[in-house]
Amino acid sequence: MCVALALLLTIAPAASHASESPDVRLVLRPVPGHAPGALAAARWAGARDVRRLGIGGMAAFELPVTRAAWLAASPWVASLIPDTRVALASVDGHAVGSDLGALTSVAKVIGADRYWRAGFTGRGVDVALIDSGVLPVRGLAANGKVVNGADLSFESQDRDLRYLDTFGHGTHLAGIIAGRDGGGAVDPNDRSRFLGIAPGARIVNVKVADAFGTTDVSQVLAAIGWVIEHRRDHGMDIRVLNLAFGTDGVQSYILDPLAFAVEQAWRNGIFVVVSAGNKGYGSARLDDPAYDPIIMAVGATDRRGTAARADDRVASFSSIGDASRHPDVVAPGSSILSLRAPGSNIDRSHPGGRVGDTPRLFRGSGTSQAAAVVSGAAALVIDQRPGIKPDQLKKLFRRTAYDLPGGNAGQGSGLVDLRAAFGAATPPNGQAAAPSLGTGTLDAARGTLHLVRGTTTLRGERTIFEGGRLDLLRWVRRTLRGTVWVGGEWMDEVWTAACWCAETWAGDAWKGRSWTNLDWSGRSWTSDAWRGRSWTGRSWTGDDWQGRSWTSDTWSGDTWSTVAWGP
Repeated sequence: MCVALALLLTIAPAASHASESPDVRLVLRPVPGHAPGALAAARWAGARDVRRLGIGGMAAFELPVTRAAWLAASPWVASLIPDTRVALASVDGHAVGSDLGALTSVAKVIGADRYWRAGFTGRGVDVALIDSGVLPVRGLAANGKVVNGADLSFESQDRDLRYLDTFGHGTHLAGIIAGRDGGGAVDPNDRSRFLGIAPGARIVNVKVADAFGTTDVSQVLAAIGWVIEHRRDHGMDIRVLNLAFGTDGVQSYILDPLAFAVEQAWRNGIFVVVSAGNKGYGSARLDDPAYDPIIMAVGATDRRGTAARADDRVASFSSIGDASRHPDVVAPGSSILSLRAPGSNIDRSHPGGRVGDTPRLFRGSGTSQAAAVVSGAAALVIDQRPGIKPDQLKKLFRRTAYDLPGGNAGQGSGLVDLRAAFGAATPPNGQAAAPSLGTGTLDAARGTLHLVRGTTTLRGERTIFEGGRLDLLRWVRRTLRGTVWVGGEWMDEVWTAACWCAETWAGDAWKGRSWTNLDWSGRSWTSDAWRGRSWTGRSWTGDDWQGRSWTSDTWSGDTWSTVAWGP
C-alpha cells in the first residue's frame, strides 16, 4: 500500500536564531525510480543525520529550514513532510492541539466550527455508512450513536462478527463523520474530547465488507437498496449515504447498475457522498460510481504542513478525473486522525498508524476520509436546513467552495467551505445530467475485480448465491417500486435466516453486547476465523469465497499512513 504524504513548500522555523537558519527534521519520499537523485538533492541542500527508512526509497534527515522549499520543488522529490512530535492538549495521551490531522483542525479548515457555535451538530440526521462495519469503541459506543442496519457481508452468519468491523475501515470513517466523546455542548476549542465533523448525527451501520475488504458489487447493490427502503423505519431519518467504494468499471454511467442504484437513493432524498478514488487502478479517472455526475464525488486535499488553507493542494493520491468528470469538491484526506478498530486487519497490518500512548486513534489517508468529512458536513447543513434536497445541497457546496490556488482540475469547485455556506441562499432544485438507466451489466460494473471460489471466478450476471443470477431489467423495475427487499430476501434470494426487523437493528445499536477495546486487542483476524458458515441452506460457505482477487484496494482510502506527522 502506498503511504500518502504531504508536499511541504514552506515550513515554519522550529526555533528562532539571529545568525543561522534553524534545522527541521523531515521525511522525504522520492519520485518512483529516482531515489538516488532525490537523496543527492537532499545532501546538496544540506541534509544531515540521514536515515534510510527502507520504504520506497524514503529517508529521514535534518535540513536547514530555509532549504526545505527548494528541496520540495526538486523534480526527484514526490513529497516532503515534517518528522516531529508535538505536545499540547491531548486525547488519551496523543497531542492533537497542533496536529493537522486532528478532526478539530479539519473542522476549522472547512468551517464546521461555525455550525457548532450556532448549535448545529447534525442532530436528528442519520448517515448510512455502507462499509466494513463499525466497532463500538469509545466515541461510537454511546447509546443510540450507531444503529445496526443490514449486515450483507460474508461474516453476517457469525453472531460474533455480525455488524462488527474486522477490517478497520468503517470504524475510522464513522469516527470522522459523527464520533463523539461524552455529552454536553460541542466546544470547538475543547481538544481533550474526540469529536467528528457532525458529532450530533447518528450512524446507520450497513456492513458489506469482511476482514479482507472483500465484497461483490451485488452485495453493494443490495445494501443501497436496503438503505432506500428502510430509510424512515422505526424513527430513522437517513439523509446522507457515505460510500467509500469504487471499481474500475468503464461502462457508461447511463447503463451502469451501481450508478443507477446511487441515483435512486439520491432521488429518494438521500445525499450520496462517494470517494473519487485513489488512482488505485492506474488511471486518474474517477471510480465507478463516483463518475456518475449526479451524485457527490469527493477528492482529497493535502494540507502541506500548515494550518492555513491557502497553500492546500489536491493530494497526490487523489483521482482527478478526466475530461468527462472531475470530483465535485475536495476535503482534507491526508493523515486524518480518527478512531482505531483494535484487532482489525488494518490495525494489525499497520501498527505504525496507531497514535497516542494508549492508542485509541489511528491515522489514515485517502479519498475515503475526505468523503467522510463531506458526509459530516452534509449532516450539519441538513440540521440547519431540514428541507434541503440533495441537488440543492450539492449546488450549495459547489457554489460556496474555496478555490485552491493552482487551478488543478482535480479540486472540482474547490475545498468545502461551511463558513461561506452558512449564510448563503439555498440554490434552486434541479439536475441537468441525464439519469442512469441501470440496464448495462453487473460484470461491467465489477470491472477487473472479481471474487474467486476455488478455481472458479465470479463473472457475468451471477451473484454470490449458488446459481443466482441478477436480472437487471427486473431489478430496475423493482428498485423503482421500492420492492427489491421483502423481509430477509433481496431479489427473492434469502440473505439471512431472519428478517431485518426491529429486534435486529433498531433501538439500542449494541443491545445485549458489552464489547470494549480490550475485547478486540488480541484477536487475530485470519481466514480461519470464518469457517463453517453457510448462507441459510445455500451451498456457499466461508471457505469457498476467499475473495483474494477482490482486495482492500477497492475500498478507496486504504492508504493508511504509518509515518506521516510522526506517531
